[in-house]
Amino acid sequence: MEGQASGVLPMAKPLSVCHGMGKYEHDQEGRLITAEYATLYVVNAYIPNSGEGLKRLDYRLQQWDVHFAEYLQQLAAKKPVLLTGDLNCAHQEIDIHAPKKNLRSPGFTQEERDSFSKLLIGGGFTDAWRRQHPEITGYTYWNYRFNTRTSNKGWRLDYFLVSETLLEQVHDCFHLTDFMGSDHCPVGLVLRH
Repeated sequence: MEGQASGVLPMAKPLSVCHGMGKYEHDQEGRLITAEYATLYVVNAYIPNSGEGLKRLDYRLQQWDVHFAEYLQQLAAKKPVLLTGDLNCAHQEIDIHAPKKNLRSPGFTQEERDSFSKLLIGGGFTDAWRRQHPEITGYTYWNYRFNTRTSNKGWRLDYFLVSETLLEQVHDCFHLTDFMGSDHCPVGLVLRH
């Protein structure tokens, strides 16, 4: 859509910027941007949606998630990683309105949630927003077709996952829910020096 975009708004110029993870089958969809800074990598991802009827679930779980986890591990071996973006998974029941009704919906299948835990959280990352707000329901996506934003019947699909070595530097993680212009709201993270 014209006038809409996704990305990272950094407060400092990166040393380098890389598009993709070096795997053609994934990179052709333009889902990944990595900015390298002196002390960390910032990875902005738009994880593939499993699609209507879960037609892309196997691709997501068996290919994308596996290769993406390998890519993140390669980066993390060099310096800490801050992963952000639309990860297309409501990780826990608190992250989605009406979880019982959505158990086989793309973005909330048990398989996607298990993969999220295994490949991202289990790979040395922490969900910065959930760590600061363990009991709070906070959504970042609302379905336009059903006008769910007005009733706040949403999903939390947008995250900041940080390497454990960055946890003490996380000052704030927040959702800008009053910002309109998309079916997602912006998310923000403030790091201390």
